[in-house]
Amino acid sequence: MTEAELLAQPPADYMNDAQQHFFRALLLSQRGELQARIAAEFEALRERETSSDPADIGSAEEQRQWQLRQLEREKKLLDKIDEALARLARGEYGWCRETGEPIGLRRLLLRPTASLCIEAKERQEQREKHLRDRDQ
Repeated sequence: MTEAELLAQPPADYMNDAQQHFFRALLLSQRGELQARIAAEFEALRERETSSDPADIGSAEEQRQWQLRQLEREKKLLDKIDEALARLARGEYGWCRETGEPIGLRRLLLRPTASLCIEAKERQEQREKHLRDRDQ
């Protein structure tokens, strides 16, 4: 099934077997690509040579710290993909965990790991902003 075919389906077909299969394949594909990137980054970190020049050492350490932050972000995304696959297996994928409403196919195509509908996500972001503003 293509994205166009997915979006052409009637609203009554939301999260039917074909749509679940589409998103499972999409998530598994993204998971495989992410695992390959993580493995390549780890390999690059292992192969890094050390230098005796203090400027080179500082630059290499800065690059290493950047790569570690990138790996941490990718690991978090991998965890979100695994959570989405688990929701799919439980039959909860595509439904807002806060409201129980459909998340929507377009949102899921843009962010397959989404667990909140737009409205619930906006409320969450407002709460987080309020807490940040209060703490400053």
